Amino acid sequence: MTSARVGKQQDGPAADAAGAPGAHQGEGYQRGLGARQIQMIAIGGAIGTGLFLGAGKAIAKAGPSLILAYAIAGLVIFFIMRALGELLMYRPVSGSFSEYAREFVGPFAGYVTGWTYWLFWVVTGITEVTAAAEYMTYWFDIPQWVSALVFTLILYGVNLISVKVFGELEFWFSMVKVTAIIGMILICAGILTLGFSDAGDTASVSHLWSDGGFFPKGVGGTLMTLQIVMFAFLAVELVGVTAGESKDPEKTLPKAINTVPWRIAVFYVGALIMILSVVPWTQFQPGVSPFVAAFEKMGLAAGAGIVNFVVLTAALSSCNSGMYSTGRMLRDLALNGQGPRFFTRLTRSGTPLVGTTFSAALMMVGVWINYQWPGEAFDYVVSFATISGMWAWIMILVCQIRYRAKADRGELPGSSFRAPGAPWTSVFSLAFIGMVIVMMGIDKDARVSLYCAPVWALIMFVSYQVLKSRNPDAFDRTPVQGAAAPRD
Repeated sequence: MTSARVGKQQDGPAADAAGAPGAHQGEGYQRGLGARQIQMIAIGGAIGTGLFLGAGKAIAKAGPSLILAYAIAGLVIFFIMRALGELLMYRPVSGSFSEYAREFVGPFAGYVTGWTYWLFWVVTGITEVTAAAEYMTYWFDIPQWVSALVFTLILYGVNLISVKVFGELEFWFSMVKVTAIIGMILICAGILTLGFSDAGDTASVSHLWSDGGFFPKGVGGTLMTLQIVMFAFLAVELVGVTAGESKDPEKTLPKAINTVPWRIAVFYVGALIMILSVVPWTQFQPGVSPFVAAFEKMGLAAGAGIVNFVVLTAALSSCNSGMYSTGRMLRDLALNGQGPRFFTRLTRSGTPLVGTTFSAALMMVGVWINYQWPGEAFDYVVSFATISGMWAWIMILVCQIRYRAKADRGELPGSSFRAPGAPWTSVFSLAFIGMVIVMMGIDKDARVSLYCAPVWALIMFVSYQVLKSRNPDAFDRTPVQGAAAPRD
């Protein structure tokens, strides 16, 4: 079925009216993402290499108490997503994070949020496509750069065809990840109840407390894993970027957001409970996927290959999401005069041609840099992705608090999807994120992320002042989501 186009292209005052609160016509995008795709994008956004690979390091640091860390962090993520949902139902637009920051905090906040989220996905795309190329060497003896080039070109082409094709590819990427985790949970449940496989004789839920207790590294060890845990949830907010291209955002987005609790309960808490019941936490090592370790303990020889395929899928899914979101964020900035005008260009199928092409080109440069200098300099750039991703969460929470205050005073229309417990849940979430940032400063392995932040902030401040001096009207006007854009 052909996607319905959103509104009509507008110029002048009419276009400005399209950017008024509550309006989202005229963005030029197609409503090509259905409920099935939105649901799987929301599910897949919470499942990535942070779970499949990063959990091994976190288990070694905290032991079984990592389960509690994921549960608490998952609650905070739900608060963040409900805050985002309230904003989305107030005004569902494709450049949601920067649009809300621009409206409720100020032009500079919108500028920083848009460019920071764009950088987050560019850096993430670089790392993920490089990781995918490394995973390919498990089966094929081919140069890493060849795989990276092929993957980048394929995902770039997919994102230029139409948003519907992107959604379909992301649907199947997410399906692979979900199936793998559910399969692991069912296998572990079978081992615990029926006792089959090599792990059947030793598997027991008592592993959760018998090897040094539930907090074998102390509460401090658990707190030090919070940054790893929160990083694993990065990209869960991607569903907000799809708002401008959802067929029925008023129904599909709230439904997708409300599934966050059970997604976290099943895919993180449930999976860890099962794995740590079958395999004692002392047998996990940093850098080794807990899923691979569990399969080996069960005596399933094909386990490593299966997990390698799943992790490859997770990496490609993340890169695919990066291709999608970067083009939208650049176009949103350009529509509001905070980026080059040529980024507003759309293809006839409603995809941001120039923005996606520019971002993909940078991802290609990143692959080349990683090939030439795979040392610490590249690792420093990669580490910045984590702190930049959390900036989007901070802006979501701040904007929701300010929006709720204005809505309660009758200055703005109320949202049909109010966040429960807000604004106190948003305040609590901000405090929690603040604590995670403090923990990052204490942890020498994560501290490098904070070193990069002031450099980027300086770049943003200087570039903002330059652009504002050249075009002050672009930073003083009401946000315009829906200005006319050329088509190819």
